[in-house]
Formats: sequence, C-alpha cells, structure tokens
Amino acid sequence: MRADAIRTRETLVRAAAQALAESGVDVTIAEIADRAGVAKGTVFRHFASKDELVSAIVADVIDDLAVFAEGLLGSGSPRQALLDFIAAGIALQARDRAFCQVAASAAGKDPTLRGKTVRLREIAELLAQRARASRDVRSDITGLDVVSLMTGIYQAALAAGDPDGWRRYLVLVFEGLSPSASTLARSPGDTAASAHSGG
Repeated sequence: MRADAIRTRETLVRAAAQALAESGVDVTIAEIADRAGVAKGTVFRHFASKDELVSAIVADVIDDLAVFAEGLLGSGSPRQALLDFIAAGIALQARDRAFCQVAASAAGKDPTLRGKTVRLREIAELLAQRARASRDVRSDITGLDVVSLMTGIYQAALAAGDPDGWRRYLVLVFEGLSPSASTLARSPGDTAASAHSGG
C-alpha cells in the first residue's frame, strides 16, 4: 500500500472511530467520509462494507483495553488492579457508543472480534486469579464474571436513567465480590424462592 493510501486509511479510521463513539452504529458512511474529508467511495476502497469498518474500529478498542489490562498484571495490588480494569471497561462503554452496541453482539459473529474478546477474557481471568490468590475477592470469581459485570453495571446505570452513575454501582458490586460476601448460607434467589414456596 502506498504511503498516501496508508495516510488516507489512518485518517479515515480516526474519523470513523470518533463518529462511532459519538453517534453509535447508526452513523452513516457519508457522515464518516465527510468527517475524514474524503469521498464516500474512498471509504469502500478501504473497507468492503460498513460492518467491516465498524468491526475494525471495535477490534482496535478491544485491543487497547487488553493492553491496559495486561499492564495491570504487574500491579502491586491485585484488588486495585481488578477494580481498575472493571472501571476502565465501563468507562469505555460510557464514552464509546459503538463499542457498547457492538462488542457483545458482534463478537459471536465476527471471527476477528471473537478472537480479541477471548483474549480480553483470558487477561481478565489472570487478573481475577491474582485477586483470588490474594484473597481480595471470592474464590469463585472468574474472568468471565468480571467481563460480564462490566456490561451489567453500565446497563444498570442506563436503566436507572443515570449513565454517569455507574461508579456508584461499581462500588456496590465490587463490595459483593469480597470473600466475606460468600459466607451467605444461600443465595438471595434461593432464599426468595424458599419463602415463596413456604419452605
């Protein structure tokens, strides 16, 4: 690829990333092209479809989060490292609408995104493993739990009508990951079911 073509692609990707973060997947190719200062046809010379462009952008975002997570593996505090990772994942959803919309649903369809999501979960498992070993979290907390909680916490804030309120939910949930939280004889759901049945 020629140097000018590489520069055009880089400009296009930056413009697309900004547009998708602000407007989500509903942003049009025409809007992206206009923001990048190129013709609409130029977009399709670099990406076969809008879906391919979106996947490329989201893949880069997942990579960035994975690199950040890997850096946390050397942290002196496993508990703080896990908390920082979860917070970073939620903050990413809060500022990047496309990532929030695409990451979970597209990961199962797009081989590239699926591979990157698996890598992120593997790093999350290493962070969870460190926190389990230091007894900062319950012994049954897994990397998949951690990644799932990122989405769940942000969705809870959205449902409450306060997208910026995710930090409060994060504190509430993270306290529930502590070893002391595993001392309940039964889970809340089991208790409710027992009460309903008269047991």
